[in-house]
Amino acid sequence: MDLSMARVAFGDVQIAYRDSGAVDEVPVVLVHGMGGDGHTWDRFARTLVQAGRRVIIPDLRGHGRSSHAESYLFAEFGADVLKLCDQLGLTTVDLVGHSLGGYAVSCVAQERPELVRKLVIEECPLPLRSGAEELTLTRRFPTVPELWHAATSLIRHPRAVLAFDRAMTRTALEQFRKPNPEWWDRLSDISAPTLVLRGGPGGMVDPVKLAVLYAAVPDCTVTAFTCGHSIHRDRYHEFEAAVLPFLATASR
Repeated sequence: MDLSMARVAFGDVQIAYRDSGAVDEVPVVLVHGMGGDGHTWDRFARTLVQAGRRVIIPDLRGHGRSSHAESYLFAEFGADVLKLCDQLGLTTVDLVGHSLGGYAVSCVAQERPELVRKLVIEECPLPLRSGAEELTLTRRFPTVPELWHAATSLIRHPRAVLAFDRAMTRTALEQFRKPNPEWWDRLSDISAPTLVLRGGPGGMVDPVKLAVLYAAVPDCTVTAFTCGHSIHRDRYHEFEAAVLPFLATASR
């Protein structure tokens, strides 16, 4: 799979991205989660490219080949993805995001509904809605296959771990613990058909909050899996079976 690497600067932050360059009216933008980089999508990207789709894979600020930054507010990750779409002159896209990447693509869909044709949010930890809530995550030790997939991913792409700016870890935890009612209020602005993927025990999606999201997003489908947090890595064939048909259906 030949995806050319490029960089674009937004102020003091350089965002690296790979682009298959295929001719496609609706490119697919794949956004990774915290602590990884765009290579987590290589297998799915290869499938999309073989299907004739243009695939664009950014490294989020502080990750991979993108530069470190002074600020790591969650909304800034979404703003970077939106700026990249604008920089590339994209008028319609399909967005797929895992974990932090899922939050980033949701922000894009809220901010620019007309840009997003299809939205896939995989295992995004949902923020608190009010100060009366507590952060809740499901609990399960990873299985042997999940540990194996994680270890082999690290061996194939050690740069993801080495390049990650660990300074954002504290900032991320602070934001997870801080209510974000505005994000919840803007879910109704998402006009794209939305597919939410949640793992089973060991995932990071609070089922109570997920029910609220499902009710708030106008066109939303939820698909559950039995694995933990990284569905596209640990249950790839199930992930592909759910996401490929969703992306292939006619636009709204």
